Amino acid sequence: MLLRTSTRSLGGVVIIDCYGKIVMGEETALLRHQVKDLLSQSRQIVLNLADVNYIDSSGLGTLVGLYSSARNTGGEIKLAALTGRVKDVLQITKLGSIFEFYNTAEEAVSTFNRQAGRAAAAERAG
Repeated sequence: MLLRTSTRSLGGVVIIDCYGKIVMGEETALLRHQVKDLLSQSRQIVLNLADVNYIDSSGLGTLVGLYSSARNTGGEIKLAALTGRVKDVLQITKLGSIFEFYNTAEEAVSTFNRQAGRAAAAERAG
């Protein structure tokens, strides 16, 4: 199955729901293009991978590239709802130590809100 995506917003955070495979070709190009466009609207993005059943090395490279692009623009990308196979690949390749990943997209969104609250509290205290 080719990669399909849909987007939604929750509390100012953009969630990209991904369905299918993240593999070399149109799939990675679609995801790369979509995330880079969304970074101009929101610096907080969650990739919901609940329905991604396969990722190849090109897909991993795309995730790393998107992570770097987000960081370079002051943004952040978090991963949510990884399937067993995708989670295994991230751990085997040691990329699990780079990305933050959560059980649900909503849980990932809530961490952005906590981080913003801690930053504001630190700014008030400082």
